[in-house]
Amino acid sequence: MTIILKLKVALLFVCIALFVQNYAFAKDARLKDIVVTNTRDDLLVYLNVEGAFKEKMKEAILSGLPATFSFFINLHQVRNFWLDKKLSTLKVTHTIRYNNLKKEFMIERSWEKVEPMATQSFKKAQKLMSEIDGLKLVSLDKLEKGKQYQIRAKAKLSKLTLPFYLHYVLFFVSLWDFETSWYTIDFIY
Repeated sequence: MTIILKLKVALLFVCIALFVQNYAFAKDARLKDIVVTNTRDDLLVYLNVEGAFKEKMKEAILSGLPATFSFFINLHQVRNFWLDKKLSTLKVTHTIRYNNLKKEFMIERSWEKVEPMATQSFKKAQKLMSEIDGLKLVSLDKLEKGKQYQIRAKAKLSKLTLPFYLHYVLFFVSLWDFETSWYTIDFIY
């Protein structure tokens, strides 16, 4: 075997190993405890992401790299013999940043109209990053009584955008990307 062929085979094995490792990380993350409820005026959703925080991610956050979770939530009216009617498409984000000087985590949640939350507990920061509680999907006056509806949801860790030269130094960052499967909830209003 020539040296070039050996290098190609070695590169192929490295790529496969990285793909399998990346797939294994993504496979662990999932949505759980999805609840659909309503207030007097609005349809609300509650959900949690489980298995999103791996050791590599924790190390990267503690070193100062921000991480952003994106949640995609769609609401459709199910119609037989016709295309489903899209009623709502939401993308909300949660971003975590660690301030090493103050030893605190700052969490911004795009759907809440409040200042970023601060905590010194990584466990509490994880909880704030991983949950959506009481997100308004749509006003109830947009729904028809007795009709079937479907909510689809998934979560994804947004890829970091680093300066070009840091991609070579911080190649491990891609190893903690995740994206959950789509989860579906059917209900009749």
